[in-house]
Amino acid sequence: MNKSSAYIELLKTFPPRPITAEEELMATQEAIDSLLDKGELTSDERDYLHVLGTLVYEYEQTLEPIPDIYGVELLKALIEDFELRQEDLVPIFKTESIVSDILRGKRQLTTEHIQKLAEFFGVSLAVFFPLHQVKTTA
Repeated sequence: MNKSSAYIELLKTFPPRPITAEEELMATQEAIDSLLDKGELTSDERDYLHVLGTLVYEYEQTLEPIPDIYGVELLKALIEDFELRQEDLVPIFKTESIVSDILRGKRQLTTEHIQKLAEFFGVSLAVFFPLHQVKTTA
């Protein structure tokens, strides 16, 4: 099979179209996953994967962005979501004045604070750090 006919066969299995709904996103993601599960890809498969990935990216750009909040801003959002008062956090920070200083930006969150906050709110420690600072190992 020559290069162009192999690519056309890929197009026939799942014709790429702009994604306009969650169901289409899921179907496109399944097509991407099945290609990735193959392991070593031909140049046609890589090109096709690139087209599908571009469609997913374009669709995701139309969605409501999730704000990248962390640290004190995240703490403020959690306090609001859980309808807490500053005194509710005294067990973590020891005094209400420390809570107040942190919320006003006069003090920084310490590693101990972050560990206790993550446990208190039932979230990962990583959510308190900016995305670009979180290092993952492969």
